[in-house]
Formats: sequence, C-alpha cells, structure tokens
Amino acid sequence: MDAGRRFMTDTYRELPFEPAHLDLFGRYFRALAGSDGPVLIHCAAGKDRTGLLAALTHHLLGVHRDDMIEDYLLTNAAVDLAGRAPAVARQLEAMTGRPAAHDAVVAFLGVEPVYLETALDEVAARHGSIDRYLEQALGVDAAVRDRIGARLAA
Repeated sequence: MDAGRRFMTDTYRELPFEPAHLDLFGRYFRALAGSDGPVLIHCAAGKDRTGLLAALTHHLLGVHRDDMIEDYLLTNAAVDLAGRAPAVARQLEAMTGRPAAHDAVVAFLGVEPVYLETALDEVAARHGSIDRYLEQALGVDAAVRDRIGARLAA
C-alpha cells in the first residue's frame, strides 16, 4: 500500500471516534430523526465523513454491507480523479513546496473499499458492533432508529 492509501486508511481508522465527528454524527442522526423534511450533509470533499454517515444510515436501514460499499464507490464516478489529480498536485506543491505523487493525490481525492471497510471494522472492534457504536457513541437509541427507519424506508 503506498503512502497516500496508508494515510487514508489510517484516517478512516480514527474518523468515527474523533470528538468533533462524534458530535457531528450524533447531531446528524438527531436531525434525521427529528425532521420531516430533507437533511443536507455539508462536507468539504463529500466523501469521507459524508461517506461514513451514508454507510451508517444505510446500516440502520438494513442495507447489506456490499451494497454500502458499492454506493460509497460511486464517489469515484462523480469525480474525474485522473483529470483532476495534476491540478491538485500543483496546488499542493505550491502550498507545501514539495511535489505530490500522482498516486497519493488520487488516493486522497478518491475512495477505495478498504477505507470504509477499515472504519466499519474498527467501529465493530471497539464497540462490539456497529449498532452498539450507534447507540453508545452517537445516541441512536431504538426510538431514533425507528423514526429514521420510518422516514427513510417508507
């Protein structure tokens, strides 16, 4: 695994547990349960925190893990990774004074199954299951789960 992919995998290993993310994720699920209207997720890149939140939401709805991963990978279809990588590499070099490897830029801009799988596996390892993480870390109890399910599965 190259440095870019290793960096992203390490990032996803910790992403579900960072205090700011725990707060954000908990507020998202409370908003999702407490609103009758649409809920919009704002995110800088729309792939990491957003991808994990979408996967956790899918989990609540009983979506199979393979389908979660397939949905997550649609991010790559929405972004011209190869086409955007050179411009991003130039921007990074201008900011840091160091050249950025093409593979590292592509790894950073895109998503790979191992990223989301790492986050979900780490959640299960630390909490015993994704359901226990949702309840213990994010406050998604049975009432919140039922309200989200009723809203989104209708």
